[in-house]
Amino acid sequence: MTVIDPAIGIALVVAGIILLAFELIHPGALLIIPGSILLVAGFLYLFLPNYLLDSYIGPVAIIVAAIVGALVEIPYYRWVAPTHRPMSTTSGGLVGDEAIVISEVVPNTLKGKVRVRSEVWSARSNVSIPVGARVRIVHGEGVSVSVEPLDPPKAA
Repeated sequence: MTVIDPAIGIALVVAGIILLAFELIHPGALLIIPGSILLVAGFLYLFLPNYLLDSYIGPVAIIVAAIVGALVEIPYYRWVAPTHRPMSTTSGGLVGDEAIVISEVVPNTLKGKVRVRSEVWSARSNVSIPVGARVRIVHGEGVSVSVEPLDPPKAA
């Protein structure tokens, strides 16, 4: 006969609840699986201790809890995960973005400067582009970008 101490079951349930609560507060900590395992183990220990300790049903229930936790965790993280651009910017990652010329772009040199997002990049182009013009980034290489004007120059 197995002696059952309810404090162990209560501790398991409380630990599971704490892990799940922490996961809700700080998503991405991967605590849904261990939290659900602790909850199932705690409830089995409290209410069906013979199934947990003396039969195959307890370990199977814990494995099922882990699988269900994993199946819930994947869509949960897709739902809460932020969809944003990478934190570091590469010149190739700017292709297609619009920018503003802040220093005149002189053809076939790197004297021009453009502001894209909140960053300033050296710019080159085949045509002269004045300060204040809007441009599209068509290529990135190293620490510079190739640009083309959004509004083509008007013929005189």
